[in-house]
Amino acid sequence: MNKVTLSMFSSFDTGTRPSEAEPERFYHGFVLGLLTELSGRYLVTSNRESGFGRYDVLLKPEKGDDGIILEFKVQDLEEEKEKELSDTVKAALQQIEDRKYETILMDQGVPGERIRKYGFAFCGKKVLIGKENRHP
Repeated sequence: MNKVTLSMFSSFDTGTRPSEAEPERFYHGFVLGLLTELSGRYLVTSNRESGFGRYDVLLKPEKGDDGIILEFKVQDLEEEKEKELSDTVKAALQQIEDRKYETILMDQGVPGERIRKYGFAFCGKKVLIGKENRHP
């Protein structure tokens, strides 16, 4: 992902401050474009309500695959809690948990243990993707 963003993105595309109006939109659209290849395998939905909020992207398996939830965050360099991109990833994953975005997948029959959760952190052309830590 970093190789793609470094060679394809412009700083004019990504902006320089997360306080600009809806900074995630550019990244959101980019990732959605990448996911079009998964049609037939997943039903991909974007910005829909589930649990106590609205997820960024949800992939509902059409066959036997795991369900997937993606949450995007642009690093806020002015925010004390987001000194590193890894802090922004943690915030994205925490949002998935706090707002219970998995609810819609579980209501549609996807078992909790078959749901994968990923946080994407963006800062200009840099990207860090983290996944939830599963506890046995």
